[in-house]
Amino acid sequence: MMSPALSKPQSAKLSFLRSLQRVVAHWRAIVLLLILPCVVFLVARFDEFARSDLIGLALLLIFIASQIFWIGRLVGVGERFIPRRPRRVWLVIMVSLVYLFIFLYSYPEWASGHTIRADDYRPQSMVIHAAFWWWLVGSLLAFPLVIAFGAADRMARAAGWVYRKARTAIHQPFAAADAGSVLLSLGRRRFLERTAVLVSATPFVAAGYGLLYERQNVEIVRQRVRLVRLPEAFDGFRIAQLSDIHIGPFTTADYIRRCVAITNGLKPDLIALTGDYICWDPEAQGEVVRVLAGLRAPHGVFGCMGNHEADVGIEESITRLFAAQGIRMLRQESAPIRLRGETLNLIGIDHGSDLAPMHARELEGYRRLQQLEALVMPNTVNILLTHYPHFFGYPEPRIDLTLAGDIHGGGQLSLDFIHRGFNLSSVIGVPYIRGLYVDKHAMRPVIDGSGGAQLYMNRGIGITGFPIRLGARPEITVLELAGT
Repeated sequence: MMSPALSKPQSAKLSFLRSLQRVVAHWRAIVLLLILPCVVFLVARFDEFARSDLIGLALLLIFIASQIFWIGRLVGVGERFIPRRPRRVWLVIMVSLVYLFIFLYSYPEWASGHTIRADDYRPQSMVIHAAFWWWLVGSLLAFPLVIAFGAADRMARAAGWVYRKARTAIHQPFAAADAGSVLLSLGRRRFLERTAVLVSATPFVAAGYGLLYERQNVEIVRQRVRLVRLPEAFDGFRIAQLSDIHIGPFTTADYIRRCVAITNGLKPDLIALTGDYICWDPEAQGEVVRVLAGLRAPHGVFGCMGNHEADVGIEESITRLFAAQGIRMLRQESAPIRLRGETLNLIGIDHGSDLAPMHARELEGYRRLQQLEALVMPNTVNILLTHYPHFFGYPEPRIDLTLAGDIHGGGQLSLDFIHRGFNLSSVIGVPYIRGLYVDKHAMRPVIDGSGGAQLYMNRGIGITGFPIRLGARPEITVLELAGT
């Protein structure tokens, strides 16, 4: 007979295990219950940052729920091939250790502002980072599909239950029919389970495609832009735009050279660079300048500064490096482009640092707006190069065409082919994502490009953060100017 001293700890242990099993069994409901009070709290605060806080919280909870689900699935698949229980325990331990290693190895990088340290560009590190982001993107995209199939399954069960209750209520004989319906129900459930597995695997395949292929599958976009005040000599003038170069471990110098060769092959009249030449390594500025020095255009190569140059403090140094290679960075200055006696005014404005305090950024933005007003030429077309279009849609100064980037076509993940605006950037409220827009209030791409002030948002050729592009291919744009 077991003594009380021994039975009490054993009972406590069993009670703890039962509680743990219940938590695991009902983790979906627990996550939803956690979301609801947080939503109420955030909405009640009327905080201007409530939306971003809520989105961040929701993504965190979805991330936790998805990882619990997918790790459980991996263990479940492994257990089918391992008959003995001790080996299954070791399987769980090994899967957990591998996951924790990859997660913790990558955590210092992405948790501190999607930064990959310059001294961590070793091939083995890049493989681990790539594996982590493939798993993270795939598991997060697949999880809503799993939830949708789970909801469909439960709705089907509920409909079947209502149907059976209704038949019972009217006293119809259905014993034989019940047996058939059970068989149909089992067959339906197996079909749904297999379909769910196949469909939920699709995002993992898509994430792999975005990692291995689409992030360097450059698209050449040709855009005709009609400008009311365009001088006749510039009708048909072609500007090639490159943006968000982000030289680094996943945007190599060889890949950028290929983009340079493609751009030169398009034979543009002028080339515009709209910022973010590096990721986070200031030492990479020399290499990216050497690669971009291969760009050629009859009316020159011009550029502006992005936030990454300001964030790491290389605006002055990279400007000098570009100048030595014949590429002019426009920093709160203009460059008149002359053709057959007529002039087009090209302006460049710094983006500034995204790491600066909010009040400092607001003051700097106001100062740049004043500088921009002083650079505008009133009797010709003014084209502004800026990394992000902070001043687009302002009634003054009159900017006819703004060329920008920064958003990577929707945060590099975009499902606009399913529904327009279904991308990471739109979710957090970014108004300008990709393509051509007209004035600030339209908030939508224009069809024919005619009208007032216009903006072109380039998707960029590089990546930052996760090394995946999905539905937002890298882009080289050729903008052909035309009169109205």
